Amino acid sequence: MTNFKLGKKQIHASSSSGFQSERMDESPSLPMDSKSFNPKKQVQPLSKEKLPQGKSSLILPNSDIDELLECPVCSNAMFPPIQQCPSGHTLCFSCKNKVNNKCPICRKEIGNIRCLALEKLAVSLHLPCSYHHLGCEEMFPYYSKLQHETRCIYRPYTCPHPGSDCPFTSDSLALLSHLRERHKVDLQAGCTFNHRYVKQDPCSVDSCSWTLTLFNCFGHYFCLHFEAFLLGCEPVYMAFLRFMGEELEARRYNYCLEVGGHGRKLRWQGVPRSIRTHHRMVRDSHDGLIVHRSLALYFSGGDQKELKLRVSGRIWREM
Repeated sequence: MTNFKLGKKQIHASSSSGFQSERMDESPSLPMDSKSFNPKKQVQPLSKEKLPQGKSSLILPNSDIDELLECPVCSNAMFPPIQQCPSGHTLCFSCKNKVNNKCPICRKEIGNIRCLALEKLAVSLHLPCSYHHLGCEEMFPYYSKLQHETRCIYRPYTCPHPGSDCPFTSDSLALLSHLRERHKVDLQAGCTFNHRYVKQDPCSVDSCSWTLTLFNCFGHYFCLHFEAFLLGCEPVYMAFLRFMGEELEARRYNYCLEVGGHGRKLRWQGVPRSIRTHHRMVRDSHDGLIVHRSLALYFSGGDQKELKLRVSGRIWREM
């Protein structure tokens, strides 16, 4: 049995339950001035892939593409309409006003020149996912690569700790080390647990989060959350479980939570949510065991002076 004290960080609950542009001159080629042109830096394709339409698709390493199609102002990938100055320097359309129509490299007036050559080149490209170093082996057309990366299963995870909006992102193993070292999160082995959450003068706090607890079972890690917030005007406590992995994998597991006292019990059963889903979204969807404060204090002894809520639970895998 583990006792948890309330941290100082407060969390406020939230309420629950093409492209148009002005006409542009079109440039049929990609001009380069003598200063910016370097024959040694011309991009060489690694291979060619046959597309269903019978066209060849260039497959290039990310480093070459990053240099060729990266906006010099915002450092993001450029998408049509790609702008260029009279000297051939390119930038994305949204950054044109940021530099007051002046090329950030040569300072010439940008005007309304559109770089069709670079746009057409991008159509022919197939690129590896930016998370290939984390395990993704997929190749994508240039214009659909970003869409894939927003849902790639190999993209880094955001720190799931509820006590702060921690900016740390990484794979699950590095995230585990971060939680234990930076946030001092307790890690326990086993698929059953029994915890007691303690808070002095609970009626003075309407929104808060207790320390996260990690469980290692079935070769995976699960996060147990316990939070206080207002459900409408009613103060409640909520316990729920999140899975350190993808949503599809999380659906293979079930868990139950139980709370009680004085011969009475509340029991809840559900499916853990992935840590891809922010803990506030889980809380606001009420996907967990919810106990009204008045009942929680009754379970604690009924004196209204201290919360001592015992929560037990079990995790199992669906067959």
